[in-house]
Amino acid sequence: MNAQARLGQPGDAPFCDLCWLGWTFLECGNLLPLWSSATCRRRPVRHRATGIVCDIRGQKEAGKKMILRIRFAIVLVFSVLCAVTTVEAQSPEDATRRLWDTAFAKPATKKPTAKRRSPSRAYRIATPQVPVTDVAPDTVVGITVWRLRPASRSDAGERIIVHDDAGTKNWLPQRISANTRLLQGDRIRISIEAARTGYLYVIDREQYADGSLGDPYLIFPTTRTLAGNNQVTVGKLIEIPAQDDSPPYFTVRRTRPEHIGEVMSVLVSPVPLEGVETTATSQKLSDAQVAAWEKAYSPSVGFLEMAKGAGQAWTKEEKDAGAANTRALTADAPTPQLLFYRASAKPDEPVMVKVQLLYGIPISVRRRHH
Repeated sequence: MNAQARLGQPGDAPFCDLCWLGWTFLECGNLLPLWSSATCRRRPVRHRATGIVCDIRGQKEAGKKMILRIRFAIVLVFSVLCAVTTVEAQSPEDATRRLWDTAFAKPATKKPTAKRRSPSRAYRIATPQVPVTDVAPDTVVGITVWRLRPASRSDAGERIIVHDDAGTKNWLPQRISANTRLLQGDRIRISIEAARTGYLYVIDREQYADGSLGDPYLIFPTTRTLAGNNQVTVGKLIEIPAQDDSPPYFTVRRTRPEHIGEVMSVLVSPVPLEGVETTATSQKLSDAQVAAWEKAYSPSVGFLEMAKGAGQAWTKEEKDAGAANTRALTADAPTPQLLFYRASAKPDEPVMVKVQLLYGIPISVRRRHH
């Protein structure tokens, strides 16, 4: 090591290479109190600015101690900088889960700034007759329909494991588009996410070739799924059936030749619906009651669909959020395949949207009547 003294420090005191390096680093990092006279204490030159004594003969031993202190200081400074950077990056705007952003439906004109780290998401307007302007963001409802297929070792994505009399099977849930045709024996699951606090209700009806619908059944909430808890909040994911249901999916089966589809109505209300009780299994509702809800809460409903979302596999974030029921999805988590909106909806009134499941042949989704 070069032991020649350096000049130019406070008080113009001479510094050896070792002390000069430590002084410069600690002074720049505002960590001078970490410097100890033990790093340089034998003799003979005293640095007037710091009171540190330097001994060239003791530099080897003192240098080891100083290196440890400098390493500690570097780690400390790096940790502080990382913490500051994290706080700046995770601003309230970026950390909040938001389903609605009109930029999703617009072509990108410029690259996003580095400060806003949004997941890759692009949506197309599936209902151009329903304007996307003046939509209250907290009235939006996100829905994803998943079709399960046998998982292979090379598949990316989370599995859902099913134990039955035939043994243990691993299924891979994948997103399907709004116009996907379901086939006999297909297994499906539905995940729903609201953009506000409220209560969720799901009604299922069969659809026939003449345009008529079957009897309405309330399939959620039931005490068998989530113990009847149908409350939703921002970022909370509701799965139907739940992961711990048996089985954790619906099976597509034919009920009559003229079957052409299935209609599921999803209703989110800021308060529990009057006159609706939670039972152990699905319950039949009156046509008049459902018609009244549709008239009041579902006029002029449109939806966006995620571009290139069909075929994407179930992610760990989605699996964990659906299983825990207490772990909210973050702003960077995957967004729903379908975003339903109603331009005229107010934040304090219920919103009702419809999801149509299409069939390639006359089939229907078998509801669980236990």
